[in-house]
Parts: sequence; C-alpha cells; structure tokens
Amino acid sequence: MKKSLAVFSLFIAQIIYSQNYSQYVNPFIGTGGHGHTFPGAIVPFGMVQLSPDTRIDGSWDGCSGYHYSDSVIYGFSHTHLNGTGVSDYGDIMLMPTMGNASLNSKEYSSKFSHKNEKASAGFYSVKLDKNNIDVRLTTTKRVGYHEYTFNNSGKANIILDLNHRDKLLEGEVKVIDDKTVEVFRRSEAWATNQYIYARIEFSKPMKISKKEANGKQEDRLFTGTKLALAFSSDVKKGEKISVKVAISPTGYEGTEKNMLAEGKSGDFESIKKQAETEWNKELSKIEVKSDDKDKLSVFYTALYHVFTQPNINMDVDGKYRGRDNKLYSAQGFNYYSVFSLWDTFRAAHPLMTLIDRKRTTDFINTFIKQYEQGGKLPVWELASNETECMIGYHSVSVIADAMAKGIKGFDYEKAFEASKNSAMQDIFGLNAYKHNTYISMDDESESVSKTVEYAYDDWCIAQMAKILGKKEDYQYFMKRSQSWKNLYNPINGFMQPRKNGNWYEPFDPREVNNNYTEGNSWHYSYSVQQDIPGLIAAHGGKEKFEQFIDAIFTAPDQTTGREQADITGLMGQYAQGNEPSHHIAYLYNYVGKPEKTDAKIKYILDNFYKNSPDGLIGNEDCGQMSAWYILSSMGIYSVTPGLPEWQTTTPYFDEIKIHLEDGTTKVITKNTSRTELQKLGFENIKPAKDFKYTQLTAAPVIASDRIFDFSAKVQITPLNPGEKVYYMTMDETDANVRKTFIPYKGPFTISRTTQVHAYSERNGEKSSVTMANFSRRPNYWDITVHSKVNPQYTANGKLALIDGINGEVNWRKGEWQGYQGQNFEAVIDLKSPQQITRLSSTYLQDSKAWILMPKKVEYYASMNGKDFILLKSIDNTLDAKDEKVQITDFGTEILQTEARYIKVKAYYYGKLPEWHQGAGGEAYIFIDEISVK
Repeated sequence: MKKSLAVFSLFIAQIIYSQNYSQYVNPFIGTGGHGHTFPGAIVPFGMVQLSPDTRIDGSWDGCSGYHYSDSVIYGFSHTHLNGTGVSDYGDIMLMPTMGNASLNSKEYSSKFSHKNEKASAGFYSVKLDKNNIDVRLTTTKRVGYHEYTFNNSGKANIILDLNHRDKLLEGEVKVIDDKTVEVFRRSEAWATNQYIYARIEFSKPMKISKKEANGKQEDRLFTGTKLALAFSSDVKKGEKISVKVAISPTGYEGTEKNMLAEGKSGDFESIKKQAETEWNKELSKIEVKSDDKDKLSVFYTALYHVFTQPNINMDVDGKYRGRDNKLYSAQGFNYYSVFSLWDTFRAAHPLMTLIDRKRTTDFINTFIKQYEQGGKLPVWELASNETECMIGYHSVSVIADAMAKGIKGFDYEKAFEASKNSAMQDIFGLNAYKHNTYISMDDESESVSKTVEYAYDDWCIAQMAKILGKKEDYQYFMKRSQSWKNLYNPINGFMQPRKNGNWYEPFDPREVNNNYTEGNSWHYSYSVQQDIPGLIAAHGGKEKFEQFIDAIFTAPDQTTGREQADITGLMGQYAQGNEPSHHIAYLYNYVGKPEKTDAKIKYILDNFYKNSPDGLIGNEDCGQMSAWYILSSMGIYSVTPGLPEWQTTTPYFDEIKIHLEDGTTKVITKNTSRTELQKLGFENIKPAKDFKYTQLTAAPVIASDRIFDFSAKVQITPLNPGEKVYYMTMDETDANVRKTFIPYKGPFTISRTTQVHAYSERNGEKSSVTMANFSRRPNYWDITVHSKVNPQYTANGKLALIDGINGEVNWRKGEWQGYQGQNFEAVIDLKSPQQITRLSSTYLQDSKAWILMPKKVEYYASMNGKDFILLKSIDNTLDAKDEKVQITDFGTEILQTEARYIKVKAYYYGKLPEWHQGAGGEAYIFIDEISVK
C-alpha cells in the first residue's frame, strides 16, 4: 500500500511539474523604476546570473547592472544582485563585437532596442545593433551558456574585460588551448574581497587579437589590476559561436568540476529547456487560478524573484569558500550566499518555511558555518564577505522561526550559541544597549531603529531559549526584548530618539534623519512585532491604537528631512517601497478591525505591483518585496517571525493550492476561515513551556539646558505615572565625595557643570540609569553665523560651535554642524577686546558621505565688527579621495593681537568631482568647535 501511495504521489508531482507556470514569468518586472532587478538567464537559487549590463557607473538605479531606461549594453556578465540598494557583482564579462577589436568599453559597447530583446525564466536574448549580432543566453546552476550569431561575415571578437563594473584587486587569465581559457578575478566593491574563478570554453578556436595587462604578459598567462583581452576568429555570415562559462568561488579545479558536471552539453536548446523545467518544478509549489493574465504574471514573477537567491555558493563536490577565506567541504547540506536579512527575515524566509523547509535548513546550516568560520552570524553576507550593511542580527529571526515551526535538520544548540554570540557583541551600539537597555543619540547613529530591531531579535533568541528549556537565558532576553519601552514617548505615541538623557527636540515624526534606518519615526513606531499587545497597552488600548494606525495612512504623504530614495509607495506615511512598513496594515487585526487590514492590503496588491518594467514600487531587495505580495495574495503574513502563526487577510485569488514537501496540498479560497489560515502549514505545532519573566521599567528622562549661563533648572520625569524616581548629581566639588541616589521630589537648580544620574523604580524593579551632562558656558561670547545650516545637522544651535564640547568622528550622533554648497562664515563677539595668540576650528571629512574638508580656512580680527584684517590663511592638505572618516584641526599660532571680533571663513570644496559616486553634487562642510585663546 505504501509503495502504491509513493508511486501515486510521484505521478501527481510529475503532472504538477509538467505544467507550464514559467510562461507567466516576466523577468523585466522591476528592471525599471527603482526595482533594481535584472532580466538575464538564471535557474532557481543558481550561482550563475547571466545577464546584460547597461550600467557600469555604480549608480543607485544600476545596482543590478541593468536598467530598462538604458539603450546601450556593455556586455554579459555572470553574477548579478536582485533588487539591492548597493551595487556589486557583474563578474566575468564577455561581449561579442566585429572588426578591429577594442578594449575600451565605450567602443565595444553596443546600442540595442527593447523590441529585439526577450526574456523568460532561464533565457535571455537580444540583438546588438552595432554589429548586427544576435545574443542568446541560458544557464545551469554553475555554467552560463552563450550563443552568438554573427549576421555579417568578417572578424568576430569576444571581449573579456576583468575591469568591468567594480575594482579589480587581482586578475589572471590563463590560456589553456585555443578553445579554453581560465580566469581568476579578485575584486572590491560592496564585498571588499570577492574571489571568483571561471573556465571559458569556446566552440571554435580563437586567437588573442588584443590585450591589456599591467602585470605579467606571457604567451599564455596574463595578470594585473588592469586586465582585458580580445579573442578573435573569422566568421561567415550567419555563423554561430557558442561559449560556455563555468564559475567557482574556490579555484580552477572547481571550475573544471563544475564544467564536467553541468557544461558538457553542446545543445543550447536542451539546456534552455532544462532551465525551464527547473523553474516549473519550483513555481509549481504554489498554484493560483485567475482569468487575469497580468495577475498571473505578477504572482509567478514574484515567486521567480524570491527563488532568485540566496545563491548556491559551492562547487558540485561541496567545496566552498568560508567567511575566513579558507576552503571547506559542505557535509550534508548546501552552502549558500547573498543573505539580505534585514529585508528577507520579514516575508521571504517565512514563506520558505512553508514551501521549502529543506532549503531553510540549508540556509541555517550556512549561518552556523559562517559563525564558526567567521566569528558571527551573517548580517548582510555577500560572496563570503560580511558587508555589515543594515542593522540588527536578523539571522536569529530566521533560526527562531524555523525552530518555532518544528523544522529540523540543523543543530539547535549550536544555532542558539551562535545567536547569543551575535547579541552579546559590543558593536553598532550594542554595548550601550546592553548596559542601558536602549541606545541614545550620544551612543550611536540610527539609535531608534537599532534599539527596536535589537529588541525584536532578542525576543527571537528568547523563543529559542524557551524551546531548549534555558530558563535564565529566556528571562534575560525577554527583558531585553522590552527595550523599545525606553524610546516610546507616552506623550505623543512615537518612538523618539533620546539625547543627553532627554527626548531629542525638535521632533517631527516625518523627518528622515540619522536616528532611523532608511525611514522616520512613523515607520518605526509600529516596530514592536514581538509585543503588539504591549504596544497597544502603551497607547492606552485598542481604540487609541487603531487611531494611531489610521494616522499613518492619513498623514501627509511627504517626508521631511533628508531625501531618502528608498521611501516609496507612500500611503500617507506608510511606505510599501521599504521594509519597515510591511507589517503595519496587518496590525488592524490586533484591534479587531480585520476589514481595515483587508482594504489596505487589497489596495496595495491592486496598485503597487504591475506587469511592467516599473511594476515594483521599491527595491526588490532579494525577494522581500515579492514575498510580501505572495503571502498577502494567499491571505497570510508573518507579522512576528518566531511565532508559528500567520496574520490573515482575504485571499486575493479565487483558488490557491500550496503543495508541501510532505506530499500534502493545502487549498485556499476566499471562503477559507481565518482560523484555518492562521495555522496554515503549522497546524500540529505544540507551544513550548512558558517561563515567567520580569517586566522592564523604562528609564526616566532628564530635562534641562545643555549649555547654560549662570544656573539651570533640572526636571526628571518617569515614563510611566506612579513610578518612583531616584537621582544623584556630580560636579567639580564632588571629586572625593561618596554620593548616593536620593528620592526625587521635584525640579532642582544647578549652577556648575553637572552630571545628573537618575533611575525609575516600579514594584521593586529598577530601570537602567539615565545620565545627562549640563555644562556652564566656558565663556560668554556670542556668535553670528552668516551661512545657512542644513536643518539635519544643527548640533543644538549656533552656540554648539563655541561650547567647548568637541564632536566625535561618528558625526551621525549629531554634534557637528553641516553646511552644503556654500562657504562657512561666522563672527565671534568676545564681548570685550582680548589679547589673542591662537585660533583654531575643527572640520570633519567623510568623503563617501559628501563631507569634505574646506579648501582653506581664513581667520580675521576686528575691533568694531565691521573692519576686519586677515590674520592667517590655512590650506587643506587632506586628499578628498581619502575615505577614512577623520577630523582636522585648522589651528594656528599668531602674533599677539588685540581684537573683540574674530571672523572664521571656511571655503567649501565645491561640486563633487567626476571620480566621486555623487559627482556633480554639492559638498558639505562639517564644523564643530571654534577656539580662541
């Protein structure tokens, strides 16, 4: 009987796989607008992404190498990123040309037209207008197949340019014979030390007709950091040249093995058909029915984009390059790369727990190996490099979600060890977070976003601890998971940054600034996925929280502050084009208003996903934007990965069939109950035993004047009424005094530079200690600034320039004043004539952030504030190309001069030069402390 069932299941699977779901895939979706996708040939989760490159300038909308608005192709390279916001990849670029070979990209590139361009799952073709060459591309997991048809007779060239797109650190080309070439490329871009090897096999003999190499130039070996070759042969009209390219992260031996396993076919059509079959197998995991072909294209292209990555990153024999750059062999799992975890933990990975548990275990086993070999779980891993891009340690979300859903196949104890290790680091504000249970502006940039996302990740670790019966760890991380309470302002209901013990003011929830990651307070004030009931209670109940959800959708649909290209798809301040908003519409379910969730989700599905090149409302972000669509269209979404349940909405399609790995099929219709949807796929999961844990008491705020003249009033306020407050002050008279905390009974006055410490207490549970510094002015000068400060970088006003407090290298903490596109000029009034012997002012450079040293700084003196004489001019000596973030003091000794007024004039760099990624933009001057002695 069991054998009969197995045969029947196999028969059903073959029927499903044979259905042509790939016909609905439109790889051009997302190649326009800000989608950042690419149209080339890929197979599911493949190492090769063989696609045309129309952008080589590193521009934001060219991150994938291709943008639909372009009309020039530079070549066809074998690695591409799907929808990222940072540029990389584009490795092993080939370009067919005719005539005299050129190694200049402007000369070997070609115009093309979209009318002569086609793309489908596993296939891409285009006509290169310049030399009337037809290009067809397909691929296996590790081998790219090219077919070039030369429609004119003459000399055909195939250009191999290793300087294509990113910086070549080390290149090598070895000619094995007249039909075989081996290539090594080590490059630097987002991944700072990427290794890739390739074996190129031509279908006919080719000769080197042109070469450029600044290293070795031998008969069969070429090396250097400038390296390109042209391989040429005479062709007849209509002749085809086929090229196969096997790639490997480990070495030439790996490329040879990969070629033997996947590159022996000479039949382009059979490989194309094989790729299509692989796609149908994956796409058939979810069947949707609709008479609307555009909806089918959007759905199956979304699934295609989810299955584009993570990418297999090992050879056919299991060998891979570890995070420590050593070679290892994967035992019992497949090793992957490209983990955009800040994005994908929200929907892409939860989707995989439903339809691909095997790959979920492979991903987590990869995480564990990266921890063992690199010292830390991945944050944003790319080609065995940790980019440290974005925030949080969201690997733990993927692991906790898998454990909560009963997915086996990885070492739970080792995964917990690795997760705990990530949470106990002292980087990116974690030290302050652990000590204070929140991050302030004084500690780290993006303090609000980091605090709330660390808190969610800590909850995930607590869930692992609960499953493993680790009571103390559970209690510790559950307490940490409440850290959001320290940044929740009960007066306005927003997550608000804290600075020097107090709420940071002025506060505008629409302002995009350095306190948030790619967003503003609207986007992060709902980011308590681990404790929505707690957030509702903080707002005062369901009715008030419902009003707060309403408010994000009805707020003005324009942000203030810094321009942030990622914030798109605005409905009020809700931004579907970026990840922090993705769960918010589902929060209506928690206040008993599922009809509001339904209405918002349907509007987004109807309006923000289209069957067109600009059919994505924001960056695809390695499948996250599409995974949101897939889950939501099925009527489910994971607001809280780590809980084995879904939030629900009305399914978008009339019928959806989900074929699970155990051979069962789940059918969803518009009549499927919400109760059934909520546990879909995880019906038999039993919750782990709960432990009691301590409720966190939020730290009080301390308010006073940061800089005062003679005295200042200090007020301390608990964040929750009824909490007791205790405080302690320290000033210059307390150097040898043992001080203790005393009860706070009301505002008090200070007259010296003072440090105030305070904590709240509720039911015997103390908060962390809030610390604030209030300084009596070191002088009573005045300053008039004749330049217009950027409102993002005001550093608490003009007096910050003469307050005796120096800004740190981390300028995002807010201690520097920024002036863009203008010279800086200010006049200091010393209030009476003074004998002056030294002048100085400090400036900061962060070239990547457009902040450059002034070209020169001039100091002037005056007795009347009108007639100034030049005392000294100091030229800058720091190269604008120096990317190290650093501070320079433009200080100078002068002959003793009597003056009441000092003028400082700093000349800004001007427009950013051509070599800069922001070429043509206006540079900033960042200035902090002006000193007069």
